[in-house]
Amino acid sequence: MKRNIHKNLEEWKKREQRKALLLRGARQVGKTFSMRVLGKSFKYFLEVNFEEDRAVRAIFKESLNPHYLSEKLSAYFSVPIVPGQTLLFFDEIQACPDALSSLRFFHEKMPDLHVAAAGSLLELVLSKLPSYGVGRIQSLFMYPMSFDEYLDALGEQVLIDMKNRENVDQLFHNKLIDYLKVFYLIGGLPEIVAEYVKSRDILSCQQKLGDLVESFRDDFVKYKNRANVQILDEVFRSIALQSGHKFKYSNVEKAYDHRTIKQALDLLVQSGLAYKVYHTAGHGVPLGSEIKSNRFKVILCDTGIHFRILGLSNADVLVAQDVDMINKGSIAEVFVGNEIIKSMDSRMRTQLFYWHNENKGTSSEIDYLVQSDREILPIEVKSGKTGKMKSMREFLKQHTSEFGVRLSLESFSKYENILVVPLYSANQVGRVVN
Repeated sequence: MKRNIHKNLEEWKKREQRKALLLRGARQVGKTFSMRVLGKSFKYFLEVNFEEDRAVRAIFKESLNPHYLSEKLSAYFSVPIVPGQTLLFFDEIQACPDALSSLRFFHEKMPDLHVAAAGSLLELVLSKLPSYGVGRIQSLFMYPMSFDEYLDALGEQVLIDMKNRENVDQLFHNKLIDYLKVFYLIGGLPEIVAEYVKSRDILSCQQKLGDLVESFRDDFVKYKNRANVQILDEVFRSIALQSGHKFKYSNVEKAYDHRTIKQALDLLVQSGLAYKVYHTAGHGVPLGSEIKSNRFKVILCDTGIHFRILGLSNADVLVAQDVDMINKGSIAEVFVGNEIIKSMDSRMRTQLFYWHNENKGTSSEIDYLVQSDREILPIEVKSGKTGKMKSMREFLKQHTSEFGVRLSLESFSKYENILVVPLYSANQVGRVVN
């Protein structure tokens, strides 16, 4: 399956003044697969998995000199390490902090050698290192598959080109909505999408997804020195339950204090399993300059995981004819947030924002605010009847934004300065306005 990030990896390979590469993201998003795809374009490819082969960690205890490491690793794996011809790939690098520290020295002393690394839970390791090579390492952030990548895996390249046109034929509009509903149910984890491409069996995909969710929970044991495993599980579930609303520590489990819950939540965010959506006043850019750090929503990194945890009914989504039903459990809002993240520059960690009217006696809320050039673009995932956009109009009244975007099951249309964009084109909202 082709991934958008493959283009970024190819660009990194060809760059003369490249840095060591660190591919970051949650488990099961396809980091290893993507690096193996890149490895096929080299004469030699050496993959070192620090969780699978624990003995190799000892090599990094002796010295972090890249010439020493190259000699030992080449002999250990019987693979030549030749600058310009070899891709040296450290997988699950979080299991060997010394290897993570070595990346800076590869850049400094063997700049012609292509060195890349990937791992999950990296933030926990990086926070313990005083310096792992700032300025010498390039990070790329990877996420589950986007809706476009999912369509591409299904062989629907024509639909990808067609879905962002403003005159989508109703027949193809309906087909895209049907694909979107399935994507809600199975999500974008590559293993699950591959299963759906092969079998077109939603139940089989959801069973495999259940196994993956359990593996995520099993991983919580790795956090045991930072947070109670049971609390992590409670917070993980509560994120799905509270999606679409301000996250409240008190809604998790009253037996735990707020500090303990906050610590568990921060760990889940650091692991890439969840994203915070911060409240901002939204008066200017950058949006992060007006946030309230104690006021935020939280969404999970994948609609399939979200759907699985909530235990929603497949039938409710598959036969839904309006966005009220298709947004049951705030799944449409979770989808849109994830699509925004996936559409942004993979070289930077994307931050999500929302707006809530703080005037007393009001309840206006905009699901997402994004920066489009120097403009602030309010995005509302339609949850009411057609034509009722009180929150959007209130935001536009209070701010200088020229346009607003409403995402719904409708095709492209416009109500004065409010653009209606189909949910399946959520990743294109900035382009549509410009």
